[in-house]
Amino acid sequence: MTSEAQVGVVGAGLAGLYTALCSSQARASVVLVSASPLAGSSSYWAQGGLAAAMSSPDSPELHLRDTVVAGRGAVRTSAARVLCDEAPAAVRALETLGVLFDCDQEGRLALGLEGGHSARRVVHAGGAATGRRLVARLSALVADDPRITVIENRRVVELLSSGDRCLGVRLDDGQALISAATVLATGGACASWARTTNPAGATGGGLLLAYAAGATLADLELVQFHPTAVVAQPDDSGAAQNGEAGCRARGKPEGIDGFLVTEAIRGEGATLLDHDGQRFVDELAPRDEVARAVQRRMALTGAASVDLDMRSVDPALFPTVVSALRRGGIDPERQLVPVAPAAHYMMGGIATDLDARSTLAGLYAVGECSCTGLHGANRLASNSLSECLVFGARAARAALAQPAASGAEPAAPADTAPSPAQPSAESREALWRHAGLERDCPGLAQLVDDPHPLVSLIARSALARAESRGAHERRDFPDSDPALDGMHVTLEAGREPRLEHWVQLPARLTST
Repeated sequence: MTSEAQVGVVGAGLAGLYTALCSSQARASVVLVSASPLAGSSSYWAQGGLAAAMSSPDSPELHLRDTVVAGRGAVRTSAARVLCDEAPAAVRALETLGVLFDCDQEGRLALGLEGGHSARRVVHAGGAATGRRLVARLSALVADDPRITVIENRRVVELLSSGDRCLGVRLDDGQALISAATVLATGGACASWARTTNPAGATGGGLLLAYAAGATLADLELVQFHPTAVVAQPDDSGAAQNGEAGCRARGKPEGIDGFLVTEAIRGEGATLLDHDGQRFVDELAPRDEVARAVQRRMALTGAASVDLDMRSVDPALFPTVVSALRRGGIDPERQLVPVAPAAHYMMGGIATDLDARSTLAGLYAVGECSCTGLHGANRLASNSLSECLVFGARAARAALAQPAASGAEPAAPADTAPSPAQPSAESREALWRHAGLERDCPGLAQLVDDPHPLVSLIARSALARAESRGAHERRDFPDSDPALDGMHVTLEAGREPRLEHWVQLPARLTST
């Protein structure tokens, strides 16, 4: 069976939903494919907000400066400028779609402060429930839109192509979806690590589909580790210990291990303490600094975690986080919360230009599965949800201008075109061990031979970047190499990884 549409969107997180809605608003026919029911994506669980310069002391230029500083010399400035200039309008567009953002008593947006930001510019909806609110609202709009056909609980197993042109996708039930433009919004791959904040399905399937079809991937070695993911710590007695002397959370809370405690809580005064009760890091430094400081303090003390003290933070500001911790047996108003780093966000992905075009004609990518170079080597907090909106709208405009491939017929399906397999427990443990917060050549070399293809690609990318930069820390190359400023590791099927300098111009991704 074959279906046709002007725009095909794969993925129903914030990026996919917004791309579909923007395409529909331009009167395009859209098919949206979701591996889960609507409102079941990774974006649903996002606690961060939308970074946008929305107040008079702030400006897109200041936002750009913070993004570039956080990105450690690897940010594609043209992509960052697009985000910072267009994020305020994206927030306003969501308001016109009925999204209710948190406001102060005067009715102004209540802007949060997060690590790496020099001003309060993070817009939230329901405190730490921003992802839930956004995805729920946009999912409802998509479901009611007569121009959008939604296919739920189906996975894409193959990108259909003819020569060097993407023509659509094939689903796991054999159905072919033909479209002038195909937009991947399939999310990242951080669930491929043994310790992660991501849901189980976030293992990079979209990246492998694009790579197999001939698209270029970039910067897979640049993976952000969030410093404050909850660590469940078993207590010999099996009982939770309370009180000032033993206020660290105990027990084995169901489902709480790896639960992310949003950075915005540190923006409201929460502190990180070692097991002697001493602060050891600037809690609002960029994430790579904080995560490494936590890791090193754990290594120094032999502890499995450090403590997040949020007892002075008003619980009404973060009801979602507080209620989740309490369900897991931790009372953050009275107890310290044990936390440690976990794989959280991929800065790399499918290489695209500033209009979300990949290097394969007819194929676009938005959200965490894409790589514009915006995030560099260390994503600035809350830029990712803004990215979904800004580049989702750009993808829709570019997709609508994509001419249909007249007369082109997709190649015959492969003998076997299974959905990319999930990494095994052994692969996930190996990735955490050899490509976690710190890496070196011997460990990465072992990963190159891992049976899971994405694990091998990540290792090959990490080996190609022979330096330490941002979230990429090489024990054998502890310093940043100035010669690699602005350089990106790119991967194409059948070729060795290459280091390329991406031109800082608001145009299609090119290299010199």
